[in-house]
Amino acid sequence: VLTAPVPPPEQAPRPASTTSSGATKAITATYAIGPEDSLQVTVWKEPTLSGTFPVRPDGKISLVLLGDVMAAGLTPPQLAEAITTGLQKFIKDPLVSVVVAVVNSQHIYLLGEVVKAGELALSPGMTPLQAVSAAGGLTAFANGKKMYILRGDPGKQEKIPFNYKKAIRGDSTQVLTLLPGDT
Repeated sequence: VLTAPVPPPEQAPRPASTTSSGATKAITATYAIGPEDSLQVTVWKEPTLSGTFPVRPDGKISLVLLGDVMAAGLTPPQLAEAITTGLQKFIKDPLVSVVVAVVNSQHIYLLGEVVKAGELALSPGMTPLQAVSAAGGLTAFANGKKMYILRGDPGKQEKIPFNYKKAIRGDSTQVLTLLPGDT
């Protein structure tokens, strides 16, 4: 059996630049990082510069060598590029990967006849049916046929009808993805 020689670790080819795992790639390419999110920053072959970093309320993360870096409002690829540019002063050809490890900055709000009304962390692709489920379901007094979602800025909100009864039966007209700030 012939096998190709394996190069020693210091000569191994560099991995392709990435910003996320396959499961979250589509989400992180357009996801805007926000305060309270948690980011996994990896600098290839630099474990002392890599780690998990919380986004502070002011929107910044603190990194070794770079200090405070604005993260809020950027997508993971944009932040990776900003960190790469900053590290070029200290490291030759740095390869940086940024992944949103925990989303804490995006919320929706549940009011009315749900078991647990209040703020709920928004998961990517969350539907109203999933939000109601996460809130413990509807109370006995709820009218599942006449629900609605308020979306937009106060005073300019759009009222989107939602029929819970149809949604639990799989009615495709009730398929809707929630957005941050929806009530």
